[in-house]
Amino acid sequence: MTPVDPSAVYAVDKEAALKTARRVLDAEAESIIKLKDRLGENFLCAVGLAAACRGKIAVIGLGKSGIICQKIAATLSSTGTPAIFLHAADALHGDCGILTPDDLAIAVSKSGETAEIIGVIEVVKRLSLPIIALSGNPASTLSRYADVCLDVSVTEEAGPLGLAPTSSTTAALAMGDALAMALMECRKFGSEDFASVHPAGSLGKKLLRVADLMHDGDRIPRVLQDAEMPGVIYEMSRKGLGMTTVTDAGNILLGVISDGDLRRLLEKSPDPLKFTAEQVMSPNPKTIQGDELASSALAKMEAMKITSLVVVDDALRLTGVIHIHDLWRTGLF
Repeated sequence: MTPVDPSAVYAVDKEAALKTARRVLDAEAESIIKLKDRLGENFLCAVGLAAACRGKIAVIGLGKSGIICQKIAATLSSTGTPAIFLHAADALHGDCGILTPDDLAIAVSKSGETAEIIGVIEVVKRLSLPIIALSGNPASTLSRYADVCLDVSVTEEAGPLGLAPTSSTTAALAMGDALAMALMECRKFGSEDFASVHPAGSLGKKLLRVADLMHDGDRIPRVLQDAEMPGVIYEMSRKGLGMTTVTDAGNILLGVISDGDLRRLLEKSPDPLKFTAEQVMSPNPKTIQGDELASSALAKMEAMKITSLVVVDDALRLTGVIHIHDLWRTGLF
């Protein structure tokens, strides 16, 4: 991190800067808190309309409100509700063609009178799509056109001049988040669903299951209980996990043989190759099921000071092996 230049700090009117910053944060926090008292039938109606939408949600805005709309659309899409941002000006020049009869519109405007927003909403009305308005003026044209209006009005903007959108955009964003989260719960969108739409992100990786990372099929080191030691050693070397599972003919897990087991065998026996897998294996190995979180697998390995876990189903049938290196490769551990 680059060190702070002391001269830059001293050039600032520190008391004034901190006073302004605190005033802004207080004003924006208050704008959100006041929204709680406005939640009621209108909000429930908005959730109901959105939940009934069979197509996508078009979040419509312009200027600073348009930026908030992009965030709302992104949050909806990542939590189980397909959504797009529709720039109001572009919509009036052909982009309304993206709307289909199954869609729903959410329009965000502080004044509720922005000409471009009203122009798009008139098109949406002709298409007979449901409209949810997030407006700072419940008596505005936008609010009257909408099927349901969520009041996101604020007492004042947070900046020194009271002009730049600050408290108003914060309130609109917070209400959009509240709507998205209520809709997410309504749709019963769970952690597995979340992981499926965040496959490359750290959030999705944290929800990876053991089955997503384990060695399965022909990649599993496996020998039968009556396998002779030359074959056991070959299987361990070929699969490269430093161990092999031991099963019966029905693929039921009986035990494991690790590199440590081989070393101990060499120390104890002058003829280690005469044994079978069943005679050398460690019975009752540590196991995990495929639907458990990968983070749980790592916690078990660290607690037991081992480097791999055998993956089994409810009947103790072998389904895979997960190694600590498989977890480290995700970059999250």
